[in-house]
Amino acid sequence: MSSLKGKIVWINGAGSGIGLAGAEALGEAGAMVILSGRRADVLQAAAKRIKGSEALPLDIAKEAAVADAHAAIEKRHGAVDILVNSAGGNIPNRTFSELTPDSWRMMVDMNLNGAFFSARIVLPGMRKKKQGLIINIASIAGKRVSQVSGMAYTAAKHAMVAMSEAINQEECGNNIRACAICPGEVATPILDKRPIPPSAEERSRMLQPEDLGRIIRFVAETPAHVAIHELLVVPTWNRSVLGGSDLKAKL
Repeated sequence: MSSLKGKIVWINGAGSGIGLAGAEALGEAGAMVILSGRRADVLQAAAKRIKGSEALPLDIAKEAAVADAHAAIEKRHGAVDILVNSAGGNIPNRTFSELTPDSWRMMVDMNLNGAFFSARIVLPGMRKKKQGLIINIASIAGKRVSQVSGMAYTAAKHAMVAMSEAINQEECGNNIRACAICPGEVATPILDKRPIPPSAEERSRMLQPEDLGRIIRFVAETPAHVAIHELLVVPTWNRSVLGGSDLKAKL
């Protein structure tokens, strides 16, 4: 496995959930981790706990803010070695009949555009170094259409998976890799946005953020000549098969 010591890692959506777990895992591995997200106080608190990390607040959906943040990183640390796109979210009113143009745009901005802005802006530096890794936290919704996730979230995550594959096809000659990690249910705050949130007991049997943190570290430490295009990971107790109290309602 490759060492992460001295690697510059930029994580979007690092304030909680999968992004925070990834930051903790990569920081533990010796990487210099820049934590980005909208909540400055949360990021600062996380940066105090994670050795060799710093907070850089921004709204990932705003292209200019992403450009400014990236410029600050390059000035302070040089080119980004690993980008982790973990920012995202969902809304309670997610059926086709409930979606509005505004809520659709918000979902695409939150779950896709920010990842595109970030990937696009780090690629030139990676090309110059002839190396780089982009880890996109997609979802099982990026592989399978489900009413539970809703159309807008599902469409955005399908596009994120496609973007990852496009990066692999276009940039493999530059020794740049992308991995779309597609988890099933993870016990993160995003579940509270469901029309009927799952119970605490059901959440305890789901994937946990630290599980994804370990997976992110595994992908990051994989040797540069190995490209993991996609990883689909689900809980052993798979509610999409077994069912759950909140899944019985028509979403």
